[in-house]
Amino acid sequence: MEKPPATRAQLLSRLRALGIDAATVEHPPLFTVEESRALRGEIPGAHTKNLFLKCKKGTLWLVVALENAVIDLKRLHVKLGSGRLSFGRAELLREVLGVPPGSVTPFSLINDTRQRVSVVLDAEMMNSGVLNFHPLVNTATTTIARDDLLAFIRDCGHDPAILAVSGQGDGSAAEFAAS
Repeated sequence: MEKPPATRAQLLSRLRALGIDAATVEHPPLFTVEESRALRGEIPGAHTKNLFLKCKKGTLWLVVALENAVIDLKRLHVKLGSGRLSFGRAELLREVLGVPPGSVTPFSLINDTRQRVSVVLDAEMMNSGVLNFHPLVNTATTTIARDDLLAFIRDCGHDPAILAVSGQGDGSAAEFAAS
């Protein structure tokens, strides 16, 4: 039997162990971007959305973008070089990333110890120096520097792709601007 998923406290402890400074704000449960906009208050930094996807061939994807990013799911597979995509089932999300729907986050990669998920960070989002994500639960938001997010993802054993997946970009790899 695999170990239980990491808790929020374990996640925050791991961030501290990596020397990552992250601030967390408590709030009522948030399930959608719209709810997040209404209740976020004055949390600094860019706010995001996270898509847990499965391709027809079985590959799992975590696509992370700005909350207002337009992502064409019918064409995203072309940009990713995968089979057609659909949202991953709640059971699969819990099995692989250890979180329920509404709590998907790059922080949940802490639970993907077998590196089953391919991670894609939208190039537009990566132009932001400070980003916000749920810390494995949708009752809080954790603010983290962009470069620290990359360090955390890599420490989890993933090599994230930074691609233009939102808007009209051609999907080619993009470098992000330093802030």
